[in-house]
Amino acid sequence: MHIAEGFLPPAQAAAWTVVAAPFVIHGAVAVVREVRERPESRLLLGAAGAFTFVLSAIKLPSVTGSSSHPTGTGLGAVLFRPPVMAFLGTVVLLFQALLLAHGGITTLGANAFSMAIVGPWVGYLAWRLAKLARAPMAMGIFAAMFCADLSTYCTTSVQLGLAFPDPSSGVLGATLKFLSVFAVSQIPLAILEGLAGILIFRVLRRVALPELIGLGVVERDNAEVAKSNEGVQP
Repeated sequence: MHIAEGFLPPAQAAAWTVVAAPFVIHGAVAVVREVRERPESRLLLGAAGAFTFVLSAIKLPSVTGSSSHPTGTGLGAVLFRPPVMAFLGTVVLLFQALLLAHGGITTLGANAFSMAIVGPWVGYLAWRLAKLARAPMAMGIFAAMFCADLSTYCTTSVQLGLAFPDPSSGVLGATLKFLSVFAVSQIPLAILEGLAGILIFRVLRRVALPELIGLGVVERDNAEVAKSNEGVQP
């Protein structure tokens, strides 16, 4: 859902930048605090950023001036909370704009708001609701990834609807049109992203279980039960 360089009216591009800036600054502070308090989590931080970069670089043509792609932000939101992903996601978008010509500098604020702010928060909320419902962890990861992806595309549709209102039905009509076009490619991508998130999280549980426990993502009692079920001594 990278909105292309120069595609938004200058006033709206500036407004989205102003709206996104406090979240990104807060996220930068959260990253510094995370590294200071848990230096062992640096590798996971790098992995979360790399995962987001790789998935969101898989760009498919969609709405003129934008694209469809996975986002990868839901997993990072589960691991480190949404503020951290506001910063990591914005850094990813900046590098993609500079190195891959995905998105742009003038539209960085709008893209950051949809993919690095709204997506992680909605994904994290889905994760928390799944935990409150005592759903299996795999279901929670899937919900986080799926909802982070879809909420990003919904936000981008609103941004495009505001920028290009329909002559007859206005902003609402334009937004619904953008949503319908995005849905063709984005819903299957969100499902695939959720499944990929489950696989990645299973790998992380095997190679970085102490870090996941330290972050509070996996509870120690549940981790010991899982090890016992696998025939591994806790």
